[in-house]
Amino acid sequence: MMKIQTQSCVVKGKYDVAVVEQEVEYQGTGTLVKITRGGICGSDLHYYQEGKVGSFQVRQPMVLGHEVIGEVVASDTARLAVGQKVALNPSKPCGLCKYCLANQQNQCTHMRFFGSAMYFPHVDGAFTQYKVVDSAQCIAFDADRDEKVMVFAEPLAVAIHAAKQPGEVNGKRVFVSGVGPIGCLLVAALKALGASEIVCADLSPRCLDIAREMGASICMHASNDDFSRYQQEKGYFDIAFEVSGHPLSLLRCLEVTRAKGTVVQVGMGGSFPDFPLMLLIAKELNLLGSFRFVEEFDIAVAWLSDGTINPLPLLSAEFNNQQLEQALAFAGDKRLAAKVQLVF
Repeated sequence: MMKIQTQSCVVKGKYDVAVVEQEVEYQGTGTLVKITRGGICGSDLHYYQEGKVGSFQVRQPMVLGHEVIGEVVASDTARLAVGQKVALNPSKPCGLCKYCLANQQNQCTHMRFFGSAMYFPHVDGAFTQYKVVDSAQCIAFDADRDEKVMVFAEPLAVAIHAAKQPGEVNGKRVFVSGVGPIGCLLVAALKALGASEIVCADLSPRCLDIAREMGASICMHASNDDFSRYQQEKGYFDIAFEVSGHPLSLLRCLEVTRAKGTVVQVGMGGSFPDFPLMLLIAKELNLLGSFRFVEEFDIAVAWLSDGTINPLPLLSAEFNNQQLEQALAFAGDKRLAAKVQLVF
């Protein structure tokens, strides 16, 4: 057995975070990883700003973070040599439920996902110097790859999963409403998958500029620009992706998608009491949800490794892990930040 001291970034409640000393025990099962870099996600910000995500309230100190990479210290499998660079898949499905057995692990009824207050005791995340994980969660990549790039594996996996929900996108005309980090990565994924036209909408000129760098054909201001040309003849786009979680954004997606087209809901938002049901019915639209990822995590690591996608236009700042609160505060200022990374 190996015991190691680690510094962990924990949340205790609303605007209550700290870097604390903890002890990690490695007993020879799984893989011990030295974390080198992590990306701050929207859920990390919710735990910091609200002390909860949805109805999942922080009830004990919990380590944040699920977008992380690192290097192997010790492992129970020859596949992972000491020093091997790895991206950590934050999903740990049970492997036994009907969804796992059907290769739909993102729907696992007993999922243990890094940095989640869904269960009590909570599932700790990976914003820590050392972490023991299931070896299957370690996806190897070459040591010469840029760590700033590789840490985008988890959010890119979310985007690739969403891009694949409607089926074939090659040659299709696509609309993306909401181009924060996931929306911009979705734009890049859609371009990589062969979409012929990608039109984006957002309220932030800064986000639209990044979307353009990531491969968008046309970028439009969600409030100030005229979308009427895309609403004529029962809509223009084959597929629309709603990524902001705002009801008006979903309404626009329904309006600009052609009859018999598909709308994919990616953004997480509140309720929609005035859902335009007749628009969905009359145009015979397909409405799909998209949640996390399955094999797309491995695809994301491969695409980042071989340069299929360059996520660096999204990188706004880097902070040392000791600067946790400053990093979260900066990441929460959407006038300035897209993605913020912690360096361990």
